[in-house]
Formats: sequence, structure tokens, C-alpha cells
Amino acid sequence: MTKVLVVQNGRGGGPRRFGAWLEQEGVTLDVVHAYAGAPLPRRLDHAAILPLGGGPMPDDDVAMPWLAAVRELVAEALERDVPVFGVCQGGQLLAHVAGGRVTASHGEPELGSTPIALRPEAAEDALFAGLPPRVTAVQRHVDAITELPAGAVWLAESERCPHQAFRYGARAWGVQFHPEAGADRVHAWSDESIRARGFDPVRLRTEADRDEQESAQVWQQVAHRFAQAVRAEG
Repeated sequence: MTKVLVVQNGRGGGPRRFGAWLEQEGVTLDVVHAYAGAPLPRRLDHAAILPLGGGPMPDDDVAMPWLAAVRELVAEALERDVPVFGVCQGGQLLAHVAGGRVTASHGEPELGSTPIALRPEAAEDALFAGLPPRVTAVQRHVDAITELPAGAVWLAESERCPHQAFRYGARAWGVQFHPEAGADRVHAWSDESIRARGFDPVRLRTEADRDEQESAQVWQQVAHRFAQAVRAEG
């Protein structure tokens, strides 16, 4: 079995290119549109789980009543050493479940294509080893992981948000950024929403277009490596 449970928490927040890259590697996606009321499984009968982004905090069960079920599934994955790849809110949720701390509206917001620096610890990581020391990825967040879980391996950081990527245990990864999002997502954001966060729409889109090719190559490689972890589980 090489089926990945993908938890989609918002209408526009699907697996996109990251999901397509996994499928190219022979992985099957089971996308649950949780935001639309689709039920989540009670047990994790999958080779991996991929919780995606969403606006609220990872424990805001009022705004997103299904998050409690997602946390239980991630906890089960950690207990059974099933691969996890959490994106944005999904990465925060992994940190929360594993005992870290997530803080609402912390620091300065990140929006658009953002430089990310790999830390020395990334050199020994199954997903991040050998990547360029400086990479870019699309960001869209105001909340942040402010304390990693005990024993987590800190893999990447940015100027505004230190905890950009981490690994917990052997096969659970959380990222603050959006490897599934390309420049097209930045172009889809309204000028008003961009300016509201203190950014210039023209500059943001220009930077996303400039970084697109190199960024896609990097995150496709990470998707390929995660697919290997999924196939090993299956």
C-alpha cells in the first residue's frame, strides 16, 4: 500500500504540484476535503499522512471542528512511525502534537517567495540533505512555531520565522512554508490582501516568478524523497 492521507483544510489549499510529484513516484493520494465536511478515518490505514495548511491555530477546534481528529491521526502516525509531512498549519499541528509550542500572530508575517536557509543539521536528513544552502518557497502565515518539540531536529530557518522546517523522530517532517504552491498562487492573491500584510503586490509577484524554476526543482526532489519513505512504509 502506497496511499497517502491528504487532509485539505481549505478550498484553495490542495496538494497541488507536491501531490502531482508524489503521484509521479507511484504514490496514491487519498484527499479528504475536511473543510467541506468530508469525514476523516478513525484509524490511519495509510502509508503516510499529509496535513495541509489552514488559517486558524492547529488546536482551534471551534473554527475547524475536525482538527481534533487530525491531531489524533498524527499522534497515531508518530506512535507507529508512519511518515508525516505537515505543511504550514499542518507543520504547526505536528509540532503541537509532539509537544512543541505554536503562537498566534507571532513576529512579522511572511508572504510570497521567501529565502530559507538550511541549517547544518539538514545535511544528515533524509529529505533535506544535499539541497542548496539557500532555497526559496512560497509563504503565507502570521502564526509560527515558537518552540520545537523536545528532541526535534531543526532543519531550516528564515529571517522572520526561525522554525521553517524540522523533523521529529525518524520520519515526521513539518514545514512552515508551502512547497506545493508555485508562483501561480501568488498571482491569485488579491492586491488588497497583499497590501493588508504590508507587501507590494507587483514586487511579490515578480519575486515569485523569478524564483519559480529553481524552487520547483528543489521541492520536487523533496517530494521524491518523501515518496521513497512512503513506499518503504507501504
